[in-house]
Amino acid sequence: MAKNPATCKIEHHAMMFAFLAKHTIQLCGEKGKDIILNGMTIYGKERGARMAANALAHGDELTTMTNQAYGEWKPDYDGQMEFGQLRTEPTLHTYISKCAWCDAWKKHNITEYGKYYCVNIDNAVYQGFRSDFVCTPITTSLSWGGNRCEFDWGHPLSPEEASALSEKKKSLGNSCIKDFNFHTAHLKYTLSKVLIEELGETGEKAVELALDEYAKTFGEEYLRVLDEVDAALF
Repeated sequence: MAKNPATCKIEHHAMMFAFLAKHTIQLCGEKGKDIILNGMTIYGKERGARMAANALAHGDELTTMTNQAYGEWKPDYDGQMEFGQLRTEPTLHTYISKCAWCDAWKKHNITEYGKYYCVNIDNAVYQGFRSDFVCTPITTSLSWGGNRCEFDWGHPLSPEEASALSEKKKSLGNSCIKDFNFHTAHLKYTLSKVLIEELGETGEKAVELALDEYAKTFGEEYLRVLDEVDAALF
C-alpha cells in the first residue's frame, strides 16, 4: 500500500481547531465555548509537559529560557510568521505581528471561531511546562482585532540566559520539532476526547461535522494521515 502523501501545514492545524470550535459552539452556544476553551487548556498543557520532558531528558532545568528553547514547531516557510522579543528584563516580553493561524482563519472566513484558539494556548503550554509559570497577554490579540499579540512571560532573561538560549537553539536544531501531521492529530485527538466526554452524543456530532468539513476542505487524505498518527501515538 502506497504511503499517504498528505503533509499537513499550519493551515490544517488552524482549521482543525476552527471547525471543531464552530460546530461545538453552533450546537451548544456558550457552554460549547467553555468546553472548547477547557479542551484547549488541556491540549496546551499536554504540549508543555512534552517540552518539559524533553528539557529534563537533556539535563536542563525548567526555566523561562529552556521553555523558549524547547519549542516543538516552526513556520512552514521563512516569512510566514513575524515574531520576536520586545525586552528581556525585568520580565521577558515577546510579540507576534504576523500569524499563520490568523491568516488561515481569514482565508477561510472563520476567524469568529478560530479566535478561541488564542485565548489561553500560550499560557496553557507555559503552565504545562512548569505549573507555577504564567504567560500574560498584554495586548488584544491579532485574531480578536488587535495590531499584534504581546506576551509577558513573568521572568527575565539575563544577558547570560539570552546567550545560552541562542546556543541551546543552535545545538538542538530541529531535534525537538514535530511536524503538523503530528500537531494536527494531537489537537484532533485531545479536543475530540474532551468534547465527547463533556457533551456525549452532542460532542460526537460536533466532531463528526467538524471532521467532515475538514475533509471536504482539504481532501480525505488529510484526514486519513491524522488517523495514522493517532494509531501510532495516541
